[in-house]
Amino acid sequence: MKLHEALHIDLNEINREIKNLVTRDKDVPKKSLLAQSILELTGSGGKRLRPLMVIVGSRFGRTPAGRRTLQLSAAAEFIHAASLIHDDIIDDAELRRGEPALHTKTGILSAVHIGNYMSARVIELLSKYSGDKNSYVHDLSSVATAQLCLGEYQQMEHAFDYNLTLEQYLEKSRNKTALLMATCLRVGALSTESTEEVADLLYNFGESLGMSFQIQDDILDFTQSADVLGKPAGSDLRHGQVTLPVLFALQDPELAPVIRRIGPSSSSEEVAHVLELVKNSDALARTEAVSQDYLSKAAAIVQQLSSFPAHADLEILLQYFAGRDR
Repeated sequence: MKLHEALHIDLNEINREIKNLVTRDKDVPKKSLLAQSILELTGSGGKRLRPLMVIVGSRFGRTPAGRRTLQLSAAAEFIHAASLIHDDIIDDAELRRGEPALHTKTGILSAVHIGNYMSARVIELLSKYSGDKNSYVHDLSSVATAQLCLGEYQQMEHAFDYNLTLEQYLEKSRNKTALLMATCLRVGALSTESTEEVADLLYNFGESLGMSFQIQDDILDFTQSADVLGKPAGSDLRHGQVTLPVLFALQDPELAPVIRRIGPSSSSEEVAHVLELVKNSDALARTEAVSQDYLSKAAAIVQQLSSFPAHADLEILLQYFAGRDR
Protein backbone atom coordinates (compact mmCIF):
# COMPACT_ATOMS: atom_id res chain seq x y z
CA MET A 1 0.00 0.00 0.00
CA LYS A 2 1.28 3.46 -0.89
CA LEU A 3 1.90 5.97 1.87
CA HIS A 4 -0.94 8.33 0.93
CA GLU A 5 -3.35 5.38 0.87
CA ALA A 6 -2.24 4.21 4.30
CA LEU A 7 -2.83 7.75 5.58
CA HIS A 8 -6.22 7.99 3.80
CA ILE A 9 -5.19 11.15 1.96
CA ASP A 10 -6.49 11.98 -1.51
CA LEU A 11 -3.34 12.71 -3.48
CA ASN A 12 -5.38 14.03 -6.41
CA GLU A 13 -6.56 16.97 -4.29
CA ILE A 14 -2.97 17.86 -3.43
CA ASN A 15 -1.81 17.47 -7.03
CA ARG A 16 -4.61 19.73 -8.27
CA GLU A 17 -3.59 22.41 -5.76
CA ILE A 18 0.06 22.12 -6.84
CA LYS A 19 -0.98 22.51 -10.47
CA ASN A 20 -3.16 25.51 -9.60
CA LEU A 21 -0.12 27.35 -8.27
CA VAL A 22 1.10 27.57 -11.86
CA THR A 23 -2.04 27.61 -13.98
CA ARG A 24 -3.78 30.29 -11.90
CA ASP A 25 -0.89 32.72 -12.10
CA LYS A 26 -2.14 35.15 -14.77
CA ASP A 27 1.36 36.51 -15.32
CA VAL A 28 2.65 33.14 -16.57
CA PRO A 29 1.50 32.03 -20.07
CA LYS A 30 0.26 28.44 -19.89
CA LYS A 31 2.45 27.29 -22.78
CA SER A 32 5.57 29.10 -21.66
CA LEU A 33 8.79 27.24 -20.84
CA LEU A 34 8.32 28.35 -17.23
CA ALA A 35 4.83 26.88 -16.85
CA GLN A 36 5.53 23.70 -18.78
CA SER A 37 8.79 23.02 -16.94
CA ILE A 38 7.14 23.39 -13.53
CA LEU A 39 4.19 21.20 -14.48
CA GLU A 40 6.57 18.55 -15.80
CA LEU A 41 8.78 18.76 -12.72
CA THR A 42 5.96 18.60 -10.17
CA GLY A 43 4.20 15.87 -12.15
CA SER A 44 7.27 13.66 -12.50
CA GLY A 45 6.61 11.55 -9.44
CA GLY A 46 7.83 11.68 -5.88
CA LYS A 47 6.07 10.54 -2.74
CA ARG A 48 4.70 14.00 -1.84
CA LEU A 49 6.10 13.42 1.65
CA ARG A 50 6.04 17.07 2.66
CA PRO A 51 2.44 17.78 1.55
CA LEU A 52 1.34 14.57 3.29
CA MET A 53 3.01 15.77 6.48
CA VAL A 54 1.07 19.04 6.29
CA ILE A 55 -2.19 17.07 6.05
CA VAL A 56 -1.23 14.74 8.90
CA GLY A 57 -0.35 17.74 11.06
CA SER A 58 -3.76 19.27 10.38
CA ARG A 59 -5.42 16.26 12.02
CA PHE A 60 -4.16 17.43 15.41
CA GLY A 61 -6.10 20.70 15.37
CA ARG A 62 -9.43 21.72 16.82
CA THR A 63 -11.11 22.65 13.53
CA PRO A 64 -11.54 20.70 10.26
CA ALA A 65 -8.92 21.09 7.54
CA GLY A 66 -9.95 23.33 4.65
CA ARG A 67 -8.57 25.01 1.56
CA ARG A 68 -5.82 26.75 3.52
CA THR A 69 -4.34 23.41 4.60
CA LEU A 70 -4.36 22.19 1.01
CA GLN A 71 -2.65 25.37 -0.17
CA LEU A 72 -0.01 24.98 2.52
CA SER A 73 0.61 21.41 1.38
CA ALA A 74 1.05 22.58 -2.22
CA ALA A 75 3.39 25.35 -1.09
CA ALA A 76 5.51 22.80 0.76
CA GLU A 77 5.94 20.74 -2.41
CA PHE A 78 6.81 23.87 -4.40
CA ILE A 79 9.54 24.77 -1.91
CA HIS A 80 10.91 21.23 -2.03
CA ALA A 81 10.82 21.04 -5.83
CA ALA A 82 12.56 24.41 -6.16
CA SER A 83 15.30 23.22 -3.84
CA LEU A 84 15.82 20.12 -6.01
CA ILE A 85 16.39 22.32 -9.07
CA HIS A 86 19.12 24.28 -7.30
CA ASP A 87 20.51 21.11 -5.70
CA ASP A 88 20.97 19.45 -9.10
CA ILE A 89 22.68 22.55 -10.54
CA ILE A 90 25.07 22.79 -7.59
CA ASP A 91 25.88 19.07 -7.80
CA ASP A 92 26.07 19.13 -11.60
CA ALA A 93 23.68 16.17 -11.48
CA GLU A 94 22.40 14.89 -14.81
CA LEU A 95 19.53 12.80 -13.45
CA ARG A 96 16.61 13.34 -11.10
CA ARG A 97 14.27 10.41 -10.37
CA GLY A 98 15.85 8.56 -13.27
CA GLU A 99 15.03 11.33 -15.75
CA PRO A 100 17.19 14.18 -17.10
CA ALA A 101 17.49 16.94 -14.49
CA LEU A 102 15.69 20.18 -15.38
CA HIS A 103 18.83 22.25 -16.02
CA THR A 104 20.04 19.69 -18.59
CA LYS A 105 16.89 20.40 -20.62
CA THR A 106 16.41 24.14 -20.16
CA GLY A 107 19.96 25.32 -19.53
CA ILE A 108 21.27 26.51 -16.17
CA LEU A 109 20.09 30.13 -16.43
CA SER A 110 16.50 29.14 -17.19
CA ALA A 111 16.51 26.49 -14.47
CA VAL A 112 17.73 29.01 -11.87
CA HIS A 113 14.96 31.39 -12.97
CA ILE A 114 12.35 28.61 -12.69
CA GLY A 115 13.51 27.68 -9.18
CA ASN A 116 13.49 31.33 -8.12
CA TYR A 117 9.98 31.82 -9.50
CA MET A 118 8.71 28.80 -7.56
CA SER A 119 10.10 30.18 -4.29
CA ALA A 120 8.65 33.63 -5.01
CA ARG A 121 5.27 32.14 -5.96
CA VAL A 122 5.05 30.52 -2.52
CA ILE A 123 5.69 33.89 -0.86
CA GLU A 124 3.00 35.47 -3.05
CA LEU A 125 0.52 32.73 -2.21
CA LEU A 126 1.08 32.88 1.53
CA SER A 127 1.22 36.69 1.75
CA LYS A 128 -2.58 36.82 1.74
CA TYR A 129 -2.57 35.16 5.15
CA SER A 130 -1.65 38.24 7.15
CA GLY A 131 -2.14 39.10 10.79
CA ASP A 132 -0.80 37.65 14.01
CA LYS A 133 -3.23 34.74 13.99
CA ASN A 134 -1.84 33.43 10.69
CA SER A 135 1.81 34.37 11.20
CA TYR A 136 2.79 30.69 11.32
CA VAL A 137 2.27 30.33 7.54
CA HIS A 138 5.34 32.45 6.96
CA ASP A 139 7.44 29.70 8.52
CA LEU A 140 7.09 27.94 5.16
CA SER A 141 7.90 30.93 2.97
CA SER A 142 10.69 32.41 5.07
CA VAL A 143 12.26 30.20 7.73
CA ALA A 144 12.09 26.90 5.87
CA THR A 145 13.17 28.40 2.54
CA ALA A 146 16.03 30.36 4.10
CA GLN A 147 17.25 27.30 5.99
CA LEU A 148 17.14 25.25 2.79
CA CYS A 149 19.33 27.80 1.04
CA LEU A 150 21.67 27.86 4.02
CA GLY A 151 21.91 24.07 3.92
CA GLU A 152 22.81 24.17 0.22
CA TYR A 153 25.45 26.81 0.89
CA GLN A 154 26.92 24.77 3.73
CA GLN A 155 27.10 21.79 1.39
CA MET A 156 28.98 23.83 -1.22
CA GLU A 157 31.25 25.43 1.33
CA HIS A 158 32.37 22.06 2.68
CA ALA A 159 32.86 20.21 -0.62
CA PHE A 160 35.76 17.76 -0.22
CA ASP A 161 36.28 19.10 3.31
CA TYR A 162 37.46 16.02 5.18
CA ASN A 163 37.89 18.07 8.34
CA LEU A 164 34.13 18.57 8.58
CA THR A 165 32.91 18.01 12.13
CA LEU A 166 29.94 15.89 13.16
CA GLU A 167 28.22 19.04 14.44
CA GLN A 168 28.66 20.76 11.06
CA TYR A 169 27.30 17.70 9.25
CA LEU A 170 24.23 17.54 11.51
CA GLU A 171 23.55 21.27 11.13
CA LYS A 172 23.74 21.01 7.33
CA SER A 173 21.41 18.00 7.33
CA ARG A 174 18.96 19.78 9.62
CA ASN A 175 18.87 22.85 7.39
CA LYS A 176 18.80 20.96 4.09
CA THR A 177 16.18 18.34 4.96
CA ALA A 178 14.80 18.11 8.47
CA LEU A 179 13.51 21.62 9.11
CA LEU A 180 11.14 21.67 6.13
CA MET A 181 9.60 18.36 7.20
CA ALA A 182 9.28 19.64 10.76
CA THR A 183 7.71 22.89 9.57
CA CYS A 184 5.20 21.00 7.40
CA LEU A 185 3.78 19.15 10.41
CA ARG A 186 3.75 22.29 12.55
CA VAL A 187 2.00 24.59 10.04
CA GLY A 188 -0.48 21.84 9.21
CA ALA A 189 -1.42 21.61 12.88
CA LEU A 190 -1.67 25.37 13.35
CA SER A 191 -3.82 25.68 10.21
CA THR A 192 -6.52 23.80 12.12
CA GLU A 193 -5.94 25.69 15.38
CA SER A 194 -3.96 23.13 17.34
CA THR A 195 -2.32 24.25 20.57
CA GLU A 196 1.23 25.56 20.39
CA GLU A 197 2.35 22.68 22.62
CA VAL A 198 1.02 20.07 20.19
CA ALA A 199 2.43 21.95 17.18
CA ASP A 200 5.85 22.03 18.84
CA LEU A 201 5.75 18.30 19.55
CA LEU A 202 4.86 17.64 15.91
CA TYR A 203 7.75 19.90 14.87
CA ASN A 204 10.18 17.87 16.98
CA PHE A 205 8.73 14.64 15.57
CA GLY A 206 9.22 15.90 12.01
CA GLU A 207 12.73 17.09 12.72
CA SER A 208 13.73 13.66 14.06
CA LEU A 209 12.15 11.94 11.05
CA GLY A 210 13.90 14.37 8.69
CA MET A 211 17.31 13.74 10.24
CA SER A 212 16.80 9.99 9.95
CA PHE A 213 15.62 10.47 6.35
CA GLN A 214 18.77 12.40 5.37
CA ILE A 215 21.06 9.93 7.10
CA GLN A 216 19.34 7.04 5.33
CA ASP A 217 19.88 8.87 2.03
CA ASP A 218 23.57 9.01 2.86
CA ILE A 219 23.58 5.25 3.44
CA LEU A 220 21.61 4.51 0.26
CA ASP A 221 24.24 6.34 -1.78
CA PHE A 222 26.62 3.53 -0.83
CA THR A 223 24.25 0.56 -0.92
CA GLN A 224 21.77 1.06 -3.76
CA SER A 225 22.13 0.78 -7.52
CA ALA A 226 21.81 3.70 -9.91
CA ASP A 227 18.47 2.27 -11.12
CA VAL A 228 16.99 2.43 -7.62
CA LEU A 229 18.49 5.80 -6.73
CA GLY A 230 17.58 7.50 -10.01
CA LYS A 231 21.15 8.87 -10.10
CA PRO A 232 24.62 7.28 -10.22
CA ALA A 233 25.56 5.39 -7.06
CA GLY A 234 28.26 7.17 -5.07
CA SER A 235 27.17 10.59 -6.34
CA ASP A 236 27.69 12.20 -2.93
CA LEU A 237 31.33 11.14 -2.73
CA ARG A 238 31.99 12.06 -6.37
CA HIS A 239 30.69 15.58 -5.72
CA GLY A 240 32.64 16.04 -2.52
CA GLN A 241 29.76 15.66 -0.07
CA VAL A 242 31.27 14.43 3.17
CA THR A 243 28.37 12.44 4.59
CA LEU A 244 28.09 10.56 7.88
CA PRO A 245 29.44 7.22 6.56
CA VAL A 246 32.51 9.07 5.27
CA LEU A 247 32.96 10.88 8.60
CA PHE A 248 32.92 7.56 10.45
CA ALA A 249 35.25 5.93 7.90
CA LEU A 250 37.69 8.84 8.31
CA GLN A 251 38.13 7.77 11.93
CA ASP A 252 39.85 4.60 10.68
CA PRO A 253 43.59 5.43 10.41
CA GLU A 254 44.00 3.04 7.48
CA LEU A 255 41.05 4.38 5.48
CA ALA A 256 41.51 8.08 6.17
CA PRO A 257 44.53 8.70 3.87
CA VAL A 258 42.82 6.93 0.96
CA ILE A 259 39.56 8.86 1.41
CA ARG A 260 41.37 12.19 1.71
CA ARG A 261 42.94 11.65 -1.70
CA ILE A 262 39.51 11.87 -3.35
CA GLY A 263 39.07 15.28 -4.96
CA PRO A 264 37.38 16.96 -7.95
CA SER A 265 39.82 15.36 -10.41
CA SER A 266 39.66 11.81 -9.02
CA SER A 267 38.85 9.07 -11.51
CA SER A 268 35.73 6.90 -11.37
CA GLU A 269 37.94 3.95 -10.45
CA GLU A 270 39.40 5.80 -7.45
CA VAL A 271 35.94 6.80 -6.25
CA ALA A 272 34.62 3.25 -6.72
CA HIS A 273 37.56 1.91 -4.68
CA VAL A 274 36.78 4.23 -1.78
CA LEU A 275 33.08 3.34 -1.98
CA GLU A 276 33.98 -0.33 -1.50
CA LEU A 277 36.32 0.46 1.38
CA VAL A 278 33.60 2.39 3.20
CA LYS A 279 31.03 -0.34 2.52
CA ASN A 280 33.36 -2.98 3.95
CA SER A 281 34.09 -0.97 7.10
CA ASP A 282 31.85 -0.47 10.15
CA ALA A 283 30.93 3.03 8.96
CA LEU A 284 27.51 2.10 7.52
CA ALA A 285 26.50 0.18 10.66
CA ARG A 286 27.49 3.13 12.84
CA THR A 287 25.55 5.48 10.56
CA GLU A 288 22.50 3.21 10.74
CA ALA A 289 22.67 3.37 14.54
CA VAL A 290 22.49 7.18 14.44
CA SER A 291 19.48 6.99 12.12
CA GLN A 292 17.76 4.57 14.48
CA ASP A 293 18.43 6.89 17.40
CA TYR A 294 16.51 9.67 15.65
CA LEU A 295 13.66 7.25 14.91
CA SER A 296 13.56 6.33 18.61
CA LYS A 297 13.24 10.01 19.51
CA ALA A 298 10.34 10.29 17.05
CA ALA A 299 8.67 7.20 18.52
CA ALA A 300 8.80 8.71 22.01
CA ILE A 301 6.96 11.80 20.73
CA VAL A 302 4.23 9.61 19.22
CA GLN A 303 3.58 8.25 22.70
CA GLN A 304 3.22 11.80 24.03
CA LEU A 305 0.49 12.40 21.44
CA SER A 306 -1.30 9.08 21.98
CA SER A 307 -4.50 10.79 23.19
CA PHE A 308 -5.10 12.03 19.62
CA PRO A 309 -6.64 9.55 17.16
CA ALA A 310 -4.24 10.93 14.53
CA HIS A 311 -1.28 9.55 16.48
CA ALA A 312 -1.89 6.43 14.37
CA ASP A 313 -0.87 8.49 11.32
CA LEU A 314 2.39 9.36 13.03
CA GLU A 315 2.97 5.64 13.55
CA ILE A 316 2.43 5.11 9.82
CA LEU A 317 4.94 7.85 8.99
CA LEU A 318 7.40 6.35 11.48
CA GLN A 319 7.06 2.89 9.93
CA TYR A 320 7.50 4.32 6.45
CA PHE A 321 10.70 6.17 7.35
CA ALA A 322 12.02 3.16 9.26
CA GLY A 323 11.30 0.81 6.37
CA ARG A 324 12.98 2.69 3.51
CA ASP A 325 15.13 0.38 1.38
CA ARG A 326 18.51 -0.05 2.99
